[in-house]
Amino acid sequence: MPARSKAQQQAAGAALSAKRGETPKSRLKGASRDMAASMTEKQLEELAATSRKGLPAHKSKD
Repeated sequence: MPARSKAQQQAAGAALSAKRGETPKSRLKGASRDMAASMTEKQLEELAATSRKGLPAHKSKD
């Protein structure tokens, strides 16, 4: 599943880094903390690998 916004892609990258042990989980905030707890490493990889070209900065809440 591709990321829907640059913010979601960035949060997934931060969560993936923590999941791999590259960043302490205590440094995560907000969505990235929730993503790290609820998503698998493969799911996070898919979100983080999304190209940022053409994505909005933030997704409006629909």
